[in-house]
Amino acid sequence: MRKFVTIFTVLGLLFMVSVLTGGDASAQDVIQGGTDSGSALSRGMSTFWQYTGFSNITIGNIVMLLVGLFFIFLAIQFNYEPLLLVPIGTGIILGNIPFIEGFQIGIYEDGSVLNYLYFGVVKGIYPPLIFLGIGAMTDFSSLISNPRLMLLGAAAQIGVFGTFIGAMALGFEIHQAGAISIIGGADGPTAIFASSKLAPELIGSIAIAAYSYMALVPVIQPPIMKLMITKKERLIKMKPPRAVSKTEKILFPLIGMILTLFISPTALPLLGMLFFGNLMKECGVTDRLAETARTKLIDIVTILLGLTVGASTQASVFLTKESMMIFVLGAASFIVATAGGLLFAKIMNLFLKKENKINPLIGAAGVSAVPDSARVVQHEGLKSDPSNHLLMHAMAPNVSGVIGSAVAAGIMLSFLM
Repeated sequence: MRKFVTIFTVLGLLFMVSVLTGGDASAQDVIQGGTDSGSALSRGMSTFWQYTGFSNITIGNIVMLLVGLFFIFLAIQFNYEPLLLVPIGTGIILGNIPFIEGFQIGIYEDGSVLNYLYFGVVKGIYPPLIFLGIGAMTDFSSLISNPRLMLLGAAAQIGVFGTFIGAMALGFEIHQAGAISIIGGADGPTAIFASSKLAPELIGSIAIAAYSYMALVPVIQPPIMKLMITKKERLIKMKPPRAVSKTEKILFPLIGMILTLFISPTALPLLGMLFFGNLMKECGVTDRLAETARTKLIDIVTILLGLTVGASTQASVFLTKESMMIFVLGAASFIVATAGGLLFAKIMNLFLKKENKINPLIGAAGVSAVPDSARVVQHEGLKSDPSNHLLMHAMAPNVSGVIGSAVAAGIMLSFLM
């Protein structure tokens, strides 16, 4: 009871302050009492109500608030990419609190704090920093040990070009189609980077679609794997990866940087930072820098990226026909990318000797959802044979998928910018 009395007292004081310091009535009018005082109080209450979110809320805001809460629920209850979904879900809630414009609050208002933070998304600053951290935490040993598995990462990029064709068929403008297509690479930072260059107006929709399906990899991929891979193929045991020397680990990011950037120079901000981060990790003389990149730096950037991308999904901007089509294309692209990796693994086995055959399940890891898709492969392999550990093998196409999606984005940018 005391809490209610306190709340109503505070509200009463706020109304009195509003009456005494603003509105059409002066303080003298209020002192005179009578009808003028009641009218001023009424106007003050009305003004207060107009500035609350309750008076400005729309059905769209309610829908997006529920979406934000749902993302947070998935992250907490099912542990689906919590480092991404919690900031994004919170950002969606912040972006859909109704307010009256003009106070430099919203993410699209010049001068607001959120607008300054969103600058890193719009100008493509955050994605390269994310790639720096990914490079500093990635071990390319499995890929160096078995380079042929890089082809699986390349095969999964069929999702990118399939999505581009689908977006064009649905009537998107060619630059928008190019931005949307990167969702098929299952790489959130790359999708944001490409859309910041090609279709800034679609950043929110593309980012939410990319990260949503990345989080749902454990749900999307297993049914496709069960449909395409036979029980006999699931039982294939691969040779253990060979030991990789320190020299090879140091040379790989240097050679990879030069080779991939000569092929796709427009991917320089992403691939340059990825290989730079990996070089810091492997060279052995920059441990402090590598530790910062893979922990504090990537954590800070992930918070800012997730929160601002989520906040950019205001109902008036996000709940459109185009956004819904992007989500449909995103789902289709993940299915196509997964199927492309699985199918190419089966084709590769036709040309390999029996002792060198690969388990086709690892083809699903060709999508760039690191390391979730590799974990899904490991889980599915153990379900068929508890002694068949595929994680290290799956990491090869998984990390090559990261490189492949960035190269694909660079090629797309080269043609469309």
